Amino acid sequence: MAKGSCCRSTRTAIIRALGGWYDRQARDLPWRRLRDPYAIWVSEVMLQQTRVETVIPYFVRFMNAFPTVAALAAAPLEELLKQWSGLGYYRRAHQLAAAADLIVARHGGALPKSVAELSTLPGIGAYTAGAIASIAFDRQAAIVDGNVARVLARLFSIELDLRRGAGRRAVWSLAAELVPARRPGRFNQGLMELGATLCSVRAPRCGDCPVRRWCLAFVSNRQAELPLMSPPKAARTVALYAALVVHETSGRLLLARRRPEGLFGGLWEPPMVAAADRKRARARLGQYGIAARTRLRARPGRTEHKLTHRRLQVSLLTARAERRWRLPVTVVEPYDRLAWSRPEQMPLSVLAQKLLAKAGEQRL
Repeated sequence: MAKGSCCRSTRTAIIRALGGWYDRQARDLPWRRLRDPYAIWVSEVMLQQTRVETVIPYFVRFMNAFPTVAALAAAPLEELLKQWSGLGYYRRAHQLAAAADLIVARHGGALPKSVAELSTLPGIGAYTAGAIASIAFDRQAAIVDGNVARVLARLFSIELDLRRGAGRRAVWSLAAELVPARRPGRFNQGLMELGATLCSVRAPRCGDCPVRRWCLAFVSNRQAELPLMSPPKAARTVALYAALVVHETSGRLLLARRRPEGLFGGLWEPPMVAAADRKRARARLGQYGIAARTRLRARPGRTEHKLTHRRLQVSLLTARAERRWRLPVTVVEPYDRLAWSRPEQMPLSVLAQKLLAKAGEQRL
């Protein structure tokens, strides 16, 4: 068998071994107990760049709150974001809402079955479309995520950079070649499970692997070398200042809502500005009516929040307001609204939750 290809007998053997292993060893996850295409779609979106352990409680609560596509489409966006709050990558929630509207309007509330139709919906790319089609509808559709790419790169000794086009095309080609017509969802989930539990980035458990007999990396002892991955782009650091203003009488906080199309879209947080120092930060916070009406005090330490390509370092400024002043109707970027609110009633970003937790620890 040549590197990067798969003969028929090897393909059959891998499918059989992997499928049997998955039947015996698959983790008991709430979405795997269901065949509801809607539940499978929600789980796949939540699992994008998010650990299984983190997703489980969110998935259970989300499905209780929005048990059908129609219920999701009818829900106010703010309620959806509140259920999503803390899960991160909030664009996914906006795309779920947009896709639910289209599914109700164009497909009578039922997810389409083909990869082509699924791929027309917001937030559903090639991987998610293949996962839904194969798991929910038994369609012979390939999938490739990070776990699957790692498994295939080792199994077939793919010596191409998986972060570049040629490497990505190679693993997708192999995934399409391997996926069987019978029980494709079982096979695809087996690949994902193998990458998530045994074929890890570091210290893969090759002794327990059901397909090590055909794994070229295992045979040549190159597990640590594969897959080939160019280093990711370094994250840039962004300095921010957040103003935590508390109304003394009511205890309400001054919160700002992010515009829906940007970072943390639709979520609430203490107003933040990018600035090199406190003086510039206070000046910029004046656009929200803060600096002129309060005496902002700096608090020790910084709160760090990592995004894919950015590292946010947030310094906290606090103040107490004797009265709630009239808030501006037109709010500048990145916000579209200001309000005196109780944070427990609002959908907050993880960063906002970190800042409020820090403020609570310091008894501000």
